[in-house]
Amino acid sequence: MPTDCISYQNSGYFSPLMNDYLDQKNNLQLLVNRFPSLENFEAQINEKKINFPSPALREGEGAEINNTTISSNKRAILVSVLKAQYAKINTSETTLNNITLLNQSNTFTITTGHQLNLFTGPLYFLYKIISTINLTKELKAKYPENNFVPIYWMATEDHDFDEINYFNFQSRKFRWNTVSTGPVGRLSTDGLADFFEVFAQELGASKNAETLQKMFTESYLKHSNLADATRYLANELFADFGLVIIDADNPDLKRIFIPYIKDELIVQTSHKKVLETTEILKDYSIQVNPREINLFYLEDDMRERIVLEKGIYKVNNTTMEFSESEILELLENHPEKFSPNVIMRPLYQEVILPNLCYIGGGGEIAYWLELKSYFDAVKVTFPILLVRNSVLLATEKQAKKADKLGLSWADLFAKQGDLVNRKTAELSEFPIDLSIQKDFLKNQFHYLNSLALKTDKSFAGAVKAQEAKQLKGLENLEKRLLKAQKRKHSETLERLTDLQNELFPNKSLQERQANFSEFYLEYGPDLIHNLKQRLQPLETSFEIIVLG
Repeated sequence: MPTDCISYQNSGYFSPLMNDYLDQKNNLQLLVNRFPSLENFEAQINEKKINFPSPALREGEGAEINNTTISSNKRAILVSVLKAQYAKINTSETTLNNITLLNQSNTFTITTGHQLNLFTGPLYFLYKIISTINLTKELKAKYPENNFVPIYWMATEDHDFDEINYFNFQSRKFRWNTVSTGPVGRLSTDGLADFFEVFAQELGASKNAETLQKMFTESYLKHSNLADATRYLANELFADFGLVIIDADNPDLKRIFIPYIKDELIVQTSHKKVLETTEILKDYSIQVNPREINLFYLEDDMRERIVLEKGIYKVNNTTMEFSESEILELLENHPEKFSPNVIMRPLYQEVILPNLCYIGGGGEIAYWLELKSYFDAVKVTFPILLVRNSVLLATEKQAKKADKLGLSWADLFAKQGDLVNRKTAELSEFPIDLSIQKDFLKNQFHYLNSLALKTDKSFAGAVKAQEAKQLKGLENLEKRLLKAQKRKHSETLERLTDLQNELFPNKSLQERQANFSEFYLEYGPDLIHNLKQRLQPLETSFEIIVLG
């Protein structure tokens, strides 16, 4: 089977910004605290140890933290909230121990976040979490005097339901047809029984199919909202590895964040600082743009932007409005009604967690890179940013097909048109590009062009026209020759494209298309254990895993 390795930078699936980040380019130094390496975590640990609980913002630098009791008891509040959230589900001793360890000053977190996609959504949900779990193990081995807890931050306050209400299984899309206008974590799971009936029929009657059916039933049909359902499912998959799952849509956690919400309402530090950073990133595609106020107003069935107009705070698409004193009073009494958007959510995470590193996909890391100056301004330690593991899963049969076709993994990552043309050239018993003939023709016309310089312009023009015509004719013949050879080797080329389409559905990365259940149906729990054994979070190349 192929044994070559594909770096993220050479895969063709990462943006120029992510390629430069992975290469640790100098122009990005100002946007990071530290680049990811095992050695750099020592300084990150020391810095976070000093700054967690975070010190109050100084006067003139934003809102003041008045409640020092809350600030100094962050760990106790965090542990109390987590214990309450885990009270109704059975979990492992490892996870319960990790929650308790968060009370200790030498315990730190490694965090990944993900939307509440139905039945985990795309495969990379697994890769994010396993990358996080495995990094805590590496850190514990390197820094045994500290404890490291893997955290899955559920994006319960998101409200873009259309992004999460489906998953793909064996090239078929399964969609949950319901309506959601508020935070998805609070969305009722009513109606998923009908959805499950359709999905269960596709699974069949194997032992692994029964496990998947039970997993779905216990998660979604026995929990009343999407947050509880997702927590149960993630716990079922990863509790044995000590994963701790947090739902930050919580009034006690929001109370810790009050000073930063107040700063956002009054000073708008995030808007000013992120705009400065986007100027540094102007040569790249900007992932997100800041608003003047990066907060939403939150209710069970509503998440709407807060906007400031002529000194009055208004809730978009409603009649609600507040004076400054009124909105600050609301904040003090009901901090749970304020929800950070994509710009402020990372700060919320780093304020309430003793976190060292955030693990995410390329798009996530790209918007985190916009935030360093904002973190500096409000004096919160900026985490190390790590691109999650990416994986290509293949069966033994697919690996043998690749061998038989003479394909490397790099070949299979190539664009299909380029791969087909290259393979056609390899299969042909004679060269199918006419470069030699084109060079010969150009040399002939070089002589004619030198003659044309000695006569009138009309002859020179005729020579140029004839040269262009004949070169064009050779190019057309070259294309027809390529097509003819493709027809001759069509059977082999079809096998090649079929294999690539299996591994890269919709000409996209498998991890962005397929759901874990497709592979769990065949391999059961071994799928998770195989991934955990193979993934190395600090590596920057695709992990090709042949499942057998």
